[in-house]
Amino acid sequence: MGLTLTEKILKAHLVDGEMIKGQEIGIKIDQTLTQDATGTMAYLEFEAMGVPRVKTERSVAYIDHNTLQSGFENADDHRFIGSVAKKHGIYFSRPGNGICHQVHLERFGVPGKTLIGSDSHTPTGGGIGMIAIGAGGLDVAVAMGGGAYYITCPKVVKVNLTGKLSPWVAAKDVILEVLKRLSVKGGVGKVIEYCGEGVKSLSVPERATITNMGAELGATTSIFPSDEITREFLKAQCREEVWSPLAADDDAVYDETLEINLSELEPLAACPHSPDNIKGISEIGSMKIDQVCIGSCTNSSLLDMLKVAHILKGKTVHPDVSLSIAPGSKQVLNMLAENGALSVLIDAGARILESACGPCIGMGQSPNSKGISLRTFNRNFEGRSGTKDGQIYLVSPEVAAASAITGVLTDPRTLGDMPEFKLPNVFTINDNMIVPPVDEADMDSVEILRGPNIKPFPETAPLMDSIDAPCSLKVGDNITTDHIMPAGAKILPLRSNIPAISQHCFAVCDEQFPTRAKELGKSIIVGGSNYGQGSSREHAALAPLYLGVKAVLVKSFARIHRANLINAGILPLTFVNEADYDNIAQGDQLVLADVRKDVEAGKSELTIVNKTNGKEIPVLCELSGRTKDIMLAGGLLDYTRESMK
Repeated sequence: MGLTLTEKILKAHLVDGEMIKGQEIGIKIDQTLTQDATGTMAYLEFEAMGVPRVKTERSVAYIDHNTLQSGFENADDHRFIGSVAKKHGIYFSRPGNGICHQVHLERFGVPGKTLIGSDSHTPTGGGIGMIAIGAGGLDVAVAMGGGAYYITCPKVVKVNLTGKLSPWVAAKDVILEVLKRLSVKGGVGKVIEYCGEGVKSLSVPERATITNMGAELGATTSIFPSDEITREFLKAQCREEVWSPLAADDDAVYDETLEINLSELEPLAACPHSPDNIKGISEIGSMKIDQVCIGSCTNSSLLDMLKVAHILKGKTVHPDVSLSIAPGSKQVLNMLAENGALSVLIDAGARILESACGPCIGMGQSPNSKGISLRTFNRNFEGRSGTKDGQIYLVSPEVAAASAITGVLTDPRTLGDMPEFKLPNVFTINDNMIVPPVDEADMDSVEILRGPNIKPFPETAPLMDSIDAPCSLKVGDNITTDHIMPAGAKILPLRSNIPAISQHCFAVCDEQFPTRAKELGKSIIVGGSNYGQGSSREHAALAPLYLGVKAVLVKSFARIHRANLINAGILPLTFVNEADYDNIAQGDQLVLADVRKDVEAGKSELTIVNKTNGKEIPVLCELSGRTKDIMLAGGLLDYTRESMK
């Protein structure tokens, strides 16, 4: 029996466990990345482990999220990250150099390698044949220290691509079609592997768009084969030497198969407020719009920008529309300037933003009240844009640019013939905004620069003998990490200060939660299905930890958030019977008696007693040997420190 590409790479990196679907495995990590919204905490955690130098093949720290410097906090964090990187063997991508996923694809990604990043869209690297996985900052810190990264051995879904995209239909429409079919929960516990003749018609930037937004499926990651198209991309980046051909065996066996004929796809949009709320542009109709934002790690490549420039050439943005464009990297921006496309964008009336995440994480460019905003981004959760009642639609750059001119949602197939867009044979290479670390012999001469907003990792403690605590908050289905720990220009600067950022925890659901939880001292949160979907931000676990949350009981978890809760020492529980969700109300007193003894014994089914109404509720506590030990120790940091003694 042949192997899938996913299985080949995982097997080559296996250091713990067996390749049995559904069981935990530990894999060696070749590369890591962080960004500044998660990086400060990740490097504080790395320092706390006491490892002097990273042990990966390549670790890179990017500054791309908190680039709006309206106070000292972000600048201090950047200075801290830069000094840690210089000392401990990490490459430092300075602010302005670009979005982590775009730059990593251009300058550092290697087919067949493993990459974890403290950002949920790390699977972008799957566009060149990497196993690239989003993770919590503490997992990244452990990997930098030489530790294995643990995941559930995934099922592998084959997406068989046939045909070729029609003119003005985009890679974005491919992943929106997958989301339409599978939903935001459809990829949980799975890797999405793209195969078939249709793959050959997709460039690396197009593949990266598809793998990037695979995060919205809840998938572990997504991956394309490494083929001649991959080689040509790396050759144009002057990195052909890192290329190797990689593909699934012809007789590989997949757990599921999805057939997509690229020729049959049409321009699509994800409607408010979920990436899987998909409709055709023709179905929605000529809806009046207020704003268009083009960019993000999903759609900010040179290829995307050249298509946008072609559509805007000689035109003017509609007077009722605000158009902003953020090229994904300095390389992209430089090349747009060199070939004249940047002038086209400016002439059309676009507002050119720096090469950073920007509006995608609510860092500026919030739409007007109830404003309809078309965005080439990856998430449209309620309030994520910075405007609570903003109506956010996720579309391709082609749809976005065409609509910016007309002032209404526009099918780009009305634009007439589409020219052939080709990537250059050689990209403009200038890595002067990437700072290498000092040699190991010189590391003691580097001073770590800490600002007053940088606070230590929250205090942790071993799992309690019993948990007797009230339900401090009850929420519904599809709670995102943006609900738990919002982003945006006001809150992101507090990412290195857990006591301060915790005051915003769940504020979009219940403004009183932070005060109530802190006053209670210890509590339990109850939620619905797909709890914690979205970003990898471990702050969505660290803030509840600081506020005294001891357990989270839900119908089901999103993968990364569940791992982050375990890393923080917060007990993740699921209902055996989802109907029991109705047997708990906010404020009820809940008891998990002898929970430490039960976890030590490896019991997977526990009982919560609701003292308020007398109900006994069976719950699942599914912890493997390793995650059990992490929970007993009080979290991954404590567990790692103990393991290193």
